[in-house]
Amino acid sequence: MKSKNPLFCDQVQPQVLGIHPYIPGKPVSELQRELGLQNITKLASNENPLGASPKVIEAIQAELVDIARYPDGSAYALKHTLAEFLGVQASQLVIGNGSNEVLELVARVFAGPEDEIIYSQYAFAVYPISAQVVGATGVEVPAKDWGHDLSAMLAAVTDKTKVIYLANPNNPTGTFFSKQAWQAFIEKVPQNIIVVLDEAYVEYAQSFLDADVFFNGVDYIDDYPNLLVSRTFSKAYGLASLRIGYMVGNPETIQYINQVREPFNVNHYAQVAAQYALADQDFVNEAVLVNQQGMRQVIEVLEELDIQYIPSIGNFVCIDLGEAALEYNQKLLKEGVIVRPVANYGMTNYLRISIGTQVENQYFIDALKKVYQP
Repeated sequence: MKSKNPLFCDQVQPQVLGIHPYIPGKPVSELQRELGLQNITKLASNENPLGASPKVIEAIQAELVDIARYPDGSAYALKHTLAEFLGVQASQLVIGNGSNEVLELVARVFAGPEDEIIYSQYAFAVYPISAQVVGATGVEVPAKDWGHDLSAMLAAVTDKTKVIYLANPNNPTGTFFSKQAWQAFIEKVPQNIIVVLDEAYVEYAQSFLDADVFFNGVDYIDDYPNLLVSRTFSKAYGLASLRIGYMVGNPETIQYINQVREPFNVNHYAQVAAQYALADQDFVNEAVLVNQQGMRQVIEVLEELDIQYIPSIGNFVCIDLGEAALEYNQKLLKEGVIVRPVANYGMTNYLRISIGTQVENQYFIDALKKVYQP
């Protein structure tokens, strides 16, 4: 019999009670159940609309005979393939169940009660959640032009600061801080503070930016032992369902993260898929090109309709639909289009639209034109 009153509230760690769990994008199957629709386009979770490389699919199928075996807990083969790809040592890598896992592990390792973790307003929801989980104080620094105000983040550093989370490009806003701004920032951060640079969308960013603006966080690892760079295979590589990401850093910091990482945290098929995905850069390049073309396709219509948006260099764009944003979200759902409300980020007037294929983008555009009333 279910009790009407909480039985274990007093036993729960106080910081846990205040956590608002991360809410993922609505699955296609859920909308089908709710509205009985068959033709649905999902543009809510920044997934790769091309799926994964055919070479990845073929490789996974060949490995199914070993489904009863535990995966390699050290991810030896993947680490060495990835190390060669990035130009680092295998000891500088930790493999995670998506980059989400390694981002959270950083807080567990380096922060606790009475410590502070700094992140930007409108930054990825996992950062404040990670701070809450370990009982640290989250310090949210007001954004500048929807992006990171690095000078203000530096000014927020105190003797209690243990970790600073940065996302470049940022999710959900798609903003980017330049190489010049980054270098000025990282040079001034005390080296006893861990800086986490989340580059989940780095492949897309590189395609949009000039060489004097874009920078690769991994290039700074050797000069800054307090720097950790996280990346994912969920976006440009199309492996979101397999949940695999990684973090690069100084061997010492990586060792500490590995000490709290769960054994067998990444399944065998994810490890195999990531190796084959790395080997097929032609597929990644195609995905990046499709994203560039799709972004132009969507932006042209937004400008035609005079809908304001936040310029993005990711594979998504946030559009301003005013106080009626949530109403428009419901109208789009009824048209079979799933996008992402971002009110949980304090962006109540915005919807985030993932960039899909030309056909998917057009499906969204047609639905938007049908429901939009300026």
